[in-house]
Amino acid sequence: MDKNITLSIDMSPAEPLWKVAPTRDENGDPVSDFLMIIPKLRHKPKNHIKRTLNNIDAALKQFNKDIVFANMDMKLNTLWVSFRSEPGLFMKIAAAVKLQVPEAVLVGDMSSRITK
Repeated sequence: MDKNITLSIDMSPAEPLWKVAPTRDENGDPVSDFLMIIPKLRHKPKNHIKRTLNNIDAALKQFNKDIVFANMDMKLNTLWVSFRSEPGLFMKIAAAVKLQVPEAVLVGDMSSRITK
């Protein structure tokens, strides 16, 4: 199943993620998810925001068949990704986003504090 992942800029209040983010895929299997923060993104120039969203889109499209939901909340500068539960997939997707958007920070990632 090939699908397009759509990211959009919307500054209005959105539905809470607990209402829209799936907990299961189309087969009823549980999904995994993660949250990344892109610090101060909404305060950047529009061309920077557009380029960043395009880079996120490019990173996520590599995993089109595995990602079941992606949401970029511009008000909170957060990216939520829900994906099929497969060993190693979490790090592959997060690393792909980080490679395209170096300023993205994985929520819960303590490695930057540990190495300093």
